[in-house]
Amino acid sequence: MNNKLEILPDDLQTYLDTHCEPEPEVLKYINRETHLRVLKPNMLTGHYQGRVLSMVSKMIRPRRILEIGTFTGYATICLAEGLVEDGIIHTIEANLEMEEMLRKHFSLTDVGKKINLHFGPAAQVIGTIDEEKYDLVFIDADKKNNFLYFELIFDKVRSGGLIIIDNVLWKGKVYGAENDADTQSFRQLNDQIAADPRVEKLILPVRDGLLVIQKK
Repeated sequence: MNNKLEILPDDLQTYLDTHCEPEPEVLKYINRETHLRVLKPNMLTGHYQGRVLSMVSKMIRPRRILEIGTFTGYATICLAEGLVEDGIIHTIEANLEMEEMLRKHFSLTDVGKKINLHFGPAAQVIGTIDEEKYDLVFIDADKKNNFLYFELIFDKVRSGGLIIIDNVLWKGKVYGAENDADTQSFRQLNDQIAADPRVEKLILPVRDGLLVIQKK
């Protein structure tokens, strides 16, 4: 099984990359820094998926966003690009060692003032954020807890709001013969969301799969 996260053929992905909005300079910098300084840099959202997240955010013009899993802040910035003038994105990162890098990255952007950074286990932090209903939630953290995070935030999302979960095609394993614990977890997640009558849903074959969920 191919271990790269992009499920599309390289030539198709390159074509898509060159026919979307260019990667902003600050995100190019974060991309380089991530690959130079951080373990598992392939976890970075990257150019094409970043433009997808940015466009979704710009289309719905959210006032409140929650991101679970900040990593080096690339997706955070993409999501923040669509916020209204007084909008806020709360982002939760488990690894406190990322703080210095994250604050530097956010300070380089025009949206840094709209980003509220929280540290700690997401399942604990979510309940401490006193906030009105979210318009958009992006879940990209420890994969075994995806459905837990979905349940914890569901009532905090407004009707018509979006929940996006990353990596749901799991390198193509979910529709293959693999049966390891992580693959089973993603299959169960996808099946549970597909059967949930409270939402509309679809999976976009973007990078490693984006599950886009709209609350009814």
